[in-house]
Amino acid sequence: MYRTIQFVLLSIFLSPIMALASDEITSSLQDQKSVAVTIYNESLALVKDVRTIRVNNGPVALAYRDVSARMRPETALLRSLSNPGKLSVIEQNFDFDLLTPQKLLEKYVGKNVNVVRTHPTTGADTVESAQVLAANNGIVLKIGDRIETGMPGRIVFPDVPVNLRDRPTLVMSLNNTGSLQQEVELSYLTGGLNWKADYVAELNANDDRLDLSGWVTLTNTSGTSYRNARLQLVAGDVNLVRQNMPMAMAAIRREMKPSDKQDSAKMAEESLLEYHLYTLDRPTTIAENQTKQVSLLTATGISTRKELLLQGSNYYYQSSYGDLGQKMKLGVFVEFDNKDSEHLGMPLPKGVIRVYKKDSSGNAQFVGEDSIDHTPKNEKVRLKLGDAFDVTADKKQTDFKKLAGDSRYNYVFESAFEVILKNAKKEAVTVTVQEPIPGDWKIVRESHPHEKATSNTAVWHISVPAEGRATLSYRAQVKY
Repeated sequence: MYRTIQFVLLSIFLSPIMALASDEITSSLQDQKSVAVTIYNESLALVKDVRTIRVNNGPVALAYRDVSARMRPETALLRSLSNPGKLSVIEQNFDFDLLTPQKLLEKYVGKNVNVVRTHPTTGADTVESAQVLAANNGIVLKIGDRIETGMPGRIVFPDVPVNLRDRPTLVMSLNNTGSLQQEVELSYLTGGLNWKADYVAELNANDDRLDLSGWVTLTNTSGTSYRNARLQLVAGDVNLVRQNMPMAMAAIRREMKPSDKQDSAKMAEESLLEYHLYTLDRPTTIAENQTKQVSLLTATGISTRKELLLQGSNYYYQSSYGDLGQKMKLGVFVEFDNKDSEHLGMPLPKGVIRVYKKDSSGNAQFVGEDSIDHTPKNEKVRLKLGDAFDVTADKKQTDFKKLAGDSRYNYVFESAFEVILKNAKKEAVTVTVQEPIPGDWKIVRESHPHEKATSNTAVWHISVPAEGRATLSYRAQVKY
């Protein structure tokens, strides 16, 4: 009687598990009704995958195929859209160990397989049973009373283990009390989806206006495709708890497909908490192992300011140095305002701006690039394109003396400088000389008027004639 009760209880306990194992329902991309993908800056994306599935009442196992191989399974959430509350998840397993000959061999360590050998003359096959002893850096088999290494013939496996899948699969144990056919949504966070902004600017002949185009570059290495997806992008620095993500596809080498550029796409922008959300106005397919581009913005005739900058240092205001440099390089900077009046005004995601300018033959030539951070509306964009070729500077300290002080906390120094700016161009230029001056300072004498840009910075704007030179001389007094 006691054994009978034990058997009955064991049967009741095992029956749902046996049903789940034997009646697994598979859902693939063929069942997909829609998918939405929101991609963040830090190789993170939110996927919402809606499918129509058919499930029996009671306990059932659902194999949700073609999910991201870099899914964060702890974030996965399945819910029924057509029968809310009628479909519950009891347990879920993320199978990202994908089927390969090596993986199949590893799963059979300690188990028996068949080895098929073909006679080289007669072509007849002989079959032997073998036990797989090891599969690391080769194979070790026990055949009868002997041990063999290497591949003695074709290995025939009786079956594929249930946890070895050909595609990344989320296997869920469900309990269904609703209808047999339901529309469900699986949402999860995943790695392997990235986006960045790239910009192309073209300066006009006078360097006072530019045309700007912005592109969003998407890269998908998540292990699955997203067909006709509703695409949204979040620009901003979202805080993430750092952890190791599953790297299911790390063992598989892949080559990226060529870039797929979509010219007609437009991105709408809106605020989202303290970030900005960009939404593509039409569905797009993000194929597995693909890089594609969609248009972000286009603006023409943006007012531009070019600056030739000679940047100084603060160390030579407290000691005698003499010659400070010959033929010193001047940085070339271009800046513009992200305003509605300049045909812009959209918050610009961080990225790289590459600048071109047409030569005398009308061919666009690359003249420099710089990266920008997330730039809100009405902020200034400033780019360093390189160093000037035809405009140089010679700089020296012409005088230095200590006026007072007997310790580092009460010194008073006075020093004089001469900066000769030379211009080999056929047109006049204006050079900005920027000097960071330490301590409590003042300019006691100067050949050109300065402005106090910040508490420790003096700035001069010097006009240099075509194929000529100009000299800036000044004397500064510094107290510590």
